[in-house]
Amino acid sequence: MKQFLKSIIRQGKKALDPDRALQATVSGFIDANAYRHAVGDGGEFWEPGKALKLILAGYVGVRNTGADVRVEEMIRQFRALLGDDQVELSIMTVDKKLSSGYFRTVRQVTLPAVFPKFLYDECPKHHGVIACEGSMFKSKFANALSAMMAGALGMASSEGKLSVGYGAEAGHMNPSLREYVRKHCADSLIICRNEPSKDVLGKLDVRTSSGTDTAWTFEPAPLSVGQQLLKDKGWDGEKPVVAVCPINPFWWPVKPDVAKAFAHKFMGQFEYEHYKSIYFHHNNNEVKEKYNKYLDGLAFALERFVKEKDYFPILVGMEQIDRRSAEALSTRLSFEAPLFISNEYDMYQLVSVIRNCSLMASSRYHAIVTSMPGLVPSIGVTMDERIRNLMNDRGHPDFFLEVDDENLGERLLGLFHKVHGNADQVREDIARTIPAQLKLMGQMGIDFLDELCRVYPEFPRIDRPRTWDQHLPPLNASLEKLVEKFG
Repeated sequence: MKQFLKSIIRQGKKALDPDRALQATVSGFIDANAYRHAVGDGGEFWEPGKALKLILAGYVGVRNTGADVRVEEMIRQFRALLGDDQVELSIMTVDKKLSSGYFRTVRQVTLPAVFPKFLYDECPKHHGVIACEGSMFKSKFANALSAMMAGALGMASSEGKLSVGYGAEAGHMNPSLREYVRKHCADSLIICRNEPSKDVLGKLDVRTSSGTDTAWTFEPAPLSVGQQLLKDKGWDGEKPVVAVCPINPFWWPVKPDVAKAFAHKFMGQFEYEHYKSIYFHHNNNEVKEKYNKYLDGLAFALERFVKEKDYFPILVGMEQIDRRSAEALSTRLSFEAPLFISNEYDMYQLVSVIRNCSLMASSRYHAIVTSMPGLVPSIGVTMDERIRNLMNDRGHPDFFLEVDDENLGERLLGLFHKVHGNADQVREDIARTIPAQLKLMGQMGIDFLDELCRVYPEFPRIDRPRTWDQHLPPLNASLEKLVEKFG
């Protein structure tokens, strides 16, 4: 009897699981879209002579610097590949105010918090969908985000349109999300940013090809802009700068919760863990304890290192929600460490600040990626596979720590000293890595055009040599020098 009751409870939880309910709702709309297409009542279809209408589905409009940078470079690459007169781009944004000034000439459409009907209405207006968020298929952050992107790809596939995930990472997915991705991305092409992601998706019978992140080609504001911003916060212009980029690694995933949303709106409860709309971060005493240990470890290492080596310390928030973590870390320090948070600085300014640093420890993947073309030595403090994969690809498998490392403070301090003492070699290692990433990004462009012409054989592909360097957006002078020296 007990086993029977436990089974009933398990089934009840599944039925009440909001993530499963969301996935089922999107699946229903995809099926409805397939039927609409089958009876000839579908959306917009590409024909020769028309501009190709593509919509990008991702995580912009939240002042996440990494997400914004990678999308900016995708847009530049697509324009270079397709020609300005042959493509019309749109992008989904959570908040148009927060993405204002970004993605120029691209139409921005607001993505609602409850999005299934929006995907059903919006995706068919385009000739293809490009999923553009790095953390594309994983349960670590929010099943809802993966459900949105896979759902958008599924909407396009249901009409036989272009359906591509670009620069994607795939990691652990819970069973329902795995099956959802298997079902709706079966006819998509997912261009992955590392080989482990290909392995994950290959097990789901999803078509993949090899690639990288798209942030490598990003050109920030000149170094002088970042230098002035640092001086405005007390930098003397001489001391080496060390940056720490903290997050709250333990309050993920974000999940929809209608009961909490009701209590938040009408009784003011759950304010700390409220993300937005009906979505809430994970939060309990265990989360708080782990988070405090993580911050204590970062503070210990930064405090000791700055005093021993006389660096100028700064705290960087690559997404606006990182402000809480940066402020909490700053209270643990005996000295002032100025804050640079993405809601106060745009992506051009923030990356310029980062590239003026001499050393960085980051829990944000894109803080490391965007610093590398500036040859900034960096250390990862990681919550998942993204930074691990990056450091392994870079040839620095000993340059990252886990966020829940029992000896985080001591081990990070040791890495600070190790990287400081070998900075020239680390910079050269990074310099050698960049051309390889650019080659992968160029190959992504080739694979993207191949897939486009598979779906639309009559699309007028620009005649160019089938080489990686001819399929990138224009490179700045510093990247060209790295390619010339190490390519």
